[in-house]
Amino acid sequence: MKLQIFIRPVLGIIFAFIGFGIARQFLNIPDQGIKTGAYALTIIGSGAIGIYIVPIIGTWLRVWSTNFAQRVASEVISQLRIPKMPRMGRGNGKNKKPKEAIYDNPIIVDTSALIDGRFADVINTGFLSGTLVIPAFVLSELQHIADASDALRRGRGRRGLEILESLKKSKLVKTVVYKGEGLSSKTTDDKLVEAARIFKAKVVTTDFNLNKVATVTGIKILNVNDLVNALKTTLLPGERIEVKVIQEGKEKSQGVGYLSDGTMIVVENGASFIGKTVSAKVSRVLQTAAGRMIFVQTEQTERKVA
Repeated sequence: MKLQIFIRPVLGIIFAFIGFGIARQFLNIPDQGIKTGAYALTIIGSGAIGIYIVPIIGTWLRVWSTNFAQRVASEVISQLRIPKMPRMGRGNGKNKKPKEAIYDNPIIVDTSALIDGRFADVINTGFLSGTLVIPAFVLSELQHIADASDALRRGRGRRGLEILESLKKSKLVKTVVYKGEGLSSKTTDDKLVEAARIFKAKVVTTDFNLNKVATVTGIKILNVNDLVNALKTTLLPGERIEVKVIQEGKEKSQGVGYLSDGTMIVVENGASFIGKTVSAKVSRVLQTAAGRMIFVQTEQTERKVA
């Protein structure tokens, strides 16, 4: 405002001088009185133009150029399809939620998946792509775990933060933080489900309870544990394998070993082979909530049965 008060008189004086120069150049009036009056009117009119009209034109040009630039920017953004975070209403409790997913293959990541870390390995292999949406309340929960007094819990939290940092630097996925404004749910699991509905997104987790809740509500779940189980070695009854028996099983006569992917092998009557590698034949495969169990019989056991 102070700048305008200074500029207007300056413009008025400049335009007054310009008007005086034009009057001297073109107004050739013999009568001195009329000539002086014409000069005065020209100078006053020119000064008025400088004081009022020029600033108005300048303001109009500035507004027009700003609107033009905004239109150009909007057009560029629409052509590039740059994603924007949804704006939730504040104060009146009436929050507007997007009707369509605004990200390419949106995936919401929960705290358990970040701490687990295997999800990041899947992304780094290129098997999964899209936009990782990290809710702010997940970050808060992760920070709370990282600040815990218990050393084990604190280490898990810091591991989750490190994995998140590596995901942000990855060129294979885009990572964005969702502030979670306007979510009406109270618990973390319910907030994750609500956010998944907003973005029409999948939820990555290793949490069994969240898996059940989301499945019931129709949200697609990417459970890392299910993925690991699906990728474990598939063995059919009758196939032969070699397994090292490392401990007793649930029953004293049983021996237990593991495949390289962690699959448990139960060796029937194999307790006497603890510490040894034996050749065995698959008798049956059992799928449980904890994972896949494979029951085998060694050659010695087969002879006894025969």
